[in-house]
Amino acid sequence: MFRITSAVFAGFLGLWSVSQAAQADGITGEAGAGISYQPKEPTGTRYETAAVPYLDLDWGDVSLSTDDGLSWSALKTNGFSAGPYINYLSRRTSNGALSGLREVSSMAEVGGFVEYAPADFWRVYAQLGRAVGGAQGQGGVLGKVGGELGYPLAGGIIGSSDLMAHFADRRQTNTFFGVSDSEAAASGFRPYNASGGFQNVTFTQSFEFPLATKWSLLTSASWVRLVGSAANSSIVKQAGEVNQSQVQTAISYKFN
Repeated sequence: MFRITSAVFAGFLGLWSVSQAAQADGITGEAGAGISYQPKEPTGTRYETAAVPYLDLDWGDVSLSTDDGLSWSALKTNGFSAGPYINYLSRRTSNGALSGLREVSSMAEVGGFVEYAPADFWRVYAQLGRAVGGAQGQGGVLGKVGGELGYPLAGGIIGSSDLMAHFADRRQTNTFFGVSDSEAAASGFRPYNASGGFQNVTFTQSFEFPLATKWSLLTSASWVRLVGSAANSSIVKQAGEVNQSQVQTAISYKFN
């Protein structure tokens, strides 16, 4: 777990207070559990199969999502919404192909978002935040921009296509893609000093299949293309993958 700093704790406390008040509006959305096959860390040196929760829930203006974490739409008008969010960033265990590199702590991502969704079936969005709670020299500024389009298919099936780009500053990019001189001597990777900018472009195709009243089967497949300084990392070139993939499936229950 990430180390909770005073700023992170205050953020969690504030959003939790809002979510408690919003519960009077009732919970809507979907929740369930599934399985994911995905890269274990951003350079794509290894993959893992893991049980994952599926969450896409709303309590009034507060949302809890597997991908976007806990967010509060503090401002909503004419399809626009904006507010703060808190999310979780996974740690990196430096063993196997990554032996000799430094461990990366679990961290919290704290920031703000803006979204334009004039209809239920499409939206464009942007996030900007900071990774906090990591070890010395780890973390930094990061964010994403993207758009999502949903569409109905035959038999009650719902499709969704999402195109997204992640970006980060120099410090955050170096956290996972950089190699210091001492790490190079211990790991065999060439020294590499990453720069900031866009890290990857991700396209995700999802489908929701109705199973029974309020129950659905969810599937998704993602293609991730590392770009810029991330793609040029010596870790990626020597042991990782520029083109990465991820597949998920889950059973969900719909609240209304």
